[in-house]
Amino acid sequence: YSPVKVAALKFNIPILQPTNLKSEDFQKELRSYNADLQVVVAFRMLPEAVWSMPVIGTFNLHASLLPQYRGAAPINWAIINGEKETGVTTFFLQHDIDTGAIIFQEREPIHENDTAGTLYDRLMMKGARLVLKTVQAISAKNYTSTPQQPISTKHAPKIFKETCEINWKLKSDEVVNFVRGLNPYPSAWTTINGKFYKIHKVSKVQPLSAEVGEYFTDSKKFLHFPTANGAVAIDELQPEGKKKMGIEEFLRGNKF
Repeated sequence: YSPVKVAALKFNIPILQPTNLKSEDFQKELRSYNADLQVVVAFRMLPEAVWSMPVIGTFNLHASLLPQYRGAAPINWAIINGEKETGVTTFFLQHDIDTGAIIFQEREPIHENDTAGTLYDRLMMKGARLVLKTVQAISAKNYTSTPQQPISTKHAPKIFKETCEINWKLKSDEVVNFVRGLNPYPSAWTTINGKFYKIHKVSKVQPLSAEVGEYFTDSKKFLHFPTANGAVAIDELQPEGKKKMGIEEFLRGNKF
């Protein structure tokens, strides 16, 4: 069970788990609760018949400072793009995704060594507190909602496997941010000698004389790839179908 379901069972709160949110039976049962407010966190797209049901409306938690990074993967893209700051936003749902009026926002710095995983953990704690703050403010009628600017210059589209291939023609900082932004999931990847590897951690090193697309290794301690303006070291990787490992462990069992 999810933590939400566990808590609901503990406190005897009714649970609905519809496979189809447009089902008339589901919507009829949901309507029977006469809710004043609905809260959505990390759930599916809601049909208008559902999100417009409560008197006050339905609000959502989004892991960015809207209107920037609307979309499915805001944490990943903020790191990939080298942002120094992001945050969490509560906002009312409306027709277009992630565009409703903003209720509250809280900022969070992105640290140099953050991954999507470490940043996610902090934002979820901050987000949980912001959801409570939002519910309490709405209950007390002590809030204002601000329409979003219609234009967003930074987007957070869904990430697919092909999105995750490392482009070694990028600058070193960009490669490092790309790997950080896809760690631990869905993971950056590359091919080495025709074999597929997930790349979990890289770091900047001195430039190489090798061409982009080649690599340099002592077959013991390091594996370096040239970039557009320098080079990066592969620090942690994962061969297909095997466990994640540090570079020295990998090179002991894989001679290039």
